[in-house]
Amino acid sequence: MSNPASGPSAYRGRYNKPVPTTNLTIEDDEDFPEFEPFEDDVATEGAAPRAHPAAGASLSVQNVDMCQQINKPKHFTTDYDTESLVVRRGLEFLVRVTFSRPLSEQDDFQLEFLIGSNPSASKGSLIVVTFGSRHGGPWSGRIVETQGETLTLGITPRAEAIVGKFRTYVAIVAGSGLQRTSRDTSTDMYLLFNAWCPEDTVYVANEGERREYVLNDSGVIFQGTVESVSQRTWMYGQFERGILDACIYILDMSRMPITDRGHAVKLIRKGSAMINSQDDNGVLVGNWSDDFSMGTSPTLWTGSTKILQKYANTGVPICYGQCWVFAGVFNTFLRCLGLPARVITNFSSAHDNTGNLKIELIFKPDGTPDRRHTRDSIWNYHCWNEVFMVRPDLPSNFTGWQVVDATPQETSDGHFRCGPAPVAAIKDGLLCHPFDCGFVFAEVNSDLVCLKRDRFGTLSPFRVDKNHIGQAIYTKAVGNNGHMDITHTYKYAQGTPQDDRTMARAEEYGCARDHYELVEDQLSIVITADQCFMGQDLNLVVQFQNKGEVARSVQAHLAGSVVFYTGVLASHFKDEDFTATVPALQMASVKMKISAQEYMPHMAAQVCLYFVVTGQAEDQSLNSIKVVEMVMPRLTMTVQGQPQVKQQMMVNVSFTNPFNFQLHNINLFMEGPGLMENRSHQYSVLEPQASFSWVEMFTPRLHGLRRLVAGMDCSKLTQVWGVVDIQVST
Repeated sequence: MSNPASGPSAYRGRYNKPVPTTNLTIEDDEDFPEFEPFEDDVATEGAAPRAHPAAGASLSVQNVDMCQQINKPKHFTTDYDTESLVVRRGLEFLVRVTFSRPLSEQDDFQLEFLIGSNPSASKGSLIVVTFGSRHGGPWSGRIVETQGETLTLGITPRAEAIVGKFRTYVAIVAGSGLQRTSRDTSTDMYLLFNAWCPEDTVYVANEGERREYVLNDSGVIFQGTVESVSQRTWMYGQFERGILDACIYILDMSRMPITDRGHAVKLIRKGSAMINSQDDNGVLVGNWSDDFSMGTSPTLWTGSTKILQKYANTGVPICYGQCWVFAGVFNTFLRCLGLPARVITNFSSAHDNTGNLKIELIFKPDGTPDRRHTRDSIWNYHCWNEVFMVRPDLPSNFTGWQVVDATPQETSDGHFRCGPAPVAAIKDGLLCHPFDCGFVFAEVNSDLVCLKRDRFGTLSPFRVDKNHIGQAIYTKAVGNNGHMDITHTYKYAQGTPQDDRTMARAEEYGCARDHYELVEDQLSIVITADQCFMGQDLNLVVQFQNKGEVARSVQAHLAGSVVFYTGVLASHFKDEDFTATVPALQMASVKMKISAQEYMPHMAAQVCLYFVVTGQAEDQSLNSIKVVEMVMPRLTMTVQGQPQVKQQMMVNVSFTNPFNFQLHNINLFMEGPGLMENRSHQYSVLEPQASFSWVEMFTPRLHGLRRLVAGMDCSKLTQVWGVVDIQVST
């Protein structure tokens, strides 16, 4: 119980004296050269009772308690593995200060929160909090409870406050100056964005969405093709030890001014540039080749923690990343700092190198792909991020999800970054708004144009597909690992009046569209394929449809390649000519088998097969493309032990080689936020039909539904995964 006689009302009179507050500028807060720390007085025999201090008796601070057990649950920050307090702006937190004696009306003190190397009150990096009528800084303070020498203080940071790591001091008025406590790292405090605060620009109204987009430390990233969607478990691990410091280190490395770090748009844009290493020595080096000998293959990463920890410890960009790695690490960065974020996958994503809304694929006179002269490309999928926020710089209808992309594709204002671009602006073709709306619009809305080069080098269009690009846009569903189709948030249905208006508006803002006038084809082809497991034969069916009233004979060619998910050729393994006769107003099918012996020697680290069927029927050119993602074998994971915090458990990872050849140089890796840190293991060789069993012990740190993921990579097989969920009790 607090003492009413020594409560808040008892001290209001002591705040009326003039004390320097918001005009303070401290050059070096580590030492405070202008004020010596106040030393504790030694009690002497015969001194006045502590409850009734003698006139002039000195006052000092005995202890500062950041009340972590009270504050962290209230601020949803309990999971952060750090000794320091973590709170969210716009919401009160408590600090308990114990003085050398009870305060009298003549005593005065204040709390000071400092961030950066040159904190200044005028720039918001030196915050003075007072507890009565005396004016302080922009954060509010109140005395919550008084118990003898101990005061419990409530501090509420502004919802626009700087985000980062603050140093805490208690300052006592001593004559004409202030006596401050010494530097104490145990009172350091991290301040984050607050999706629970309506006044914060990142406020999210729905509790389930807040927990998904801020607090969920694991997720899935969708890959493959729209016909064969696969998913990769990704451990964001934003609460793991060292990750919060790593995210602040990234901002420090970017030389982002401290005063800008409470501005969500500026921070997100800076983060987008810093997650890749292009032009700013950022976190990840991109590599879309098949040579990862100087680093780690992108397919080997299971999450963000190892990448961020290594970068923060070395300051050297980490090798290597591809789009889902950039998106996964960026998502960790955003969620760790309190920004609601999610990973997005756009299937059949346009990468347009000519700055228009046309993806132009060029073919040779014989109908085969002319890769040498084709500059544009179609990625099987591309991953980026969305952040939910108010855009203070834009009209209110652009509040909501914003596209941000850390994969280094094109420069924006001189740096490899993208966004934040309002999804609402992209959907309505309002490409005049910042940032990079036109680039994202082209990724989801471009037309696919097939051009044939004749022997004189002249290009002629023979096919236009307005539905191929941006076939589907997925993100993880709230509360489960299924997909949520959000295509409708980016674009209206093809051919609707709203879609026509959007496309016309995009052209007004300089995005050139396809306007070729082509005669409707009388003959068309489509390739279909059964689901195929790696190492099995693949069955293709080439279907010809004749809409004409006369039979047509087709001279066709099948080309088979292994490709990167970006559409770039890795190796070519098949060419086959064939013919087909298609009766009038009917369909004809040609079945083709691709044996495992044909494609397996070329797979390396890639899992996508790319087939192109081209054909000629009199004067009509035909073309069809099919991407097939192979289904990989799985790791088996089993756990034993009592799933309880601080109770040791065991996990067994096993695998049987299903192929008729040896697997060499097998690398295994495993992690689980709140369960275990990164673990790894190696095997030199695994014979056909032979098995291995890898056992690891771990002790859960966090309760709730947790996830372990394991992966395997070797010379002839990659992206083999296993996942197990564990419900951990307290």
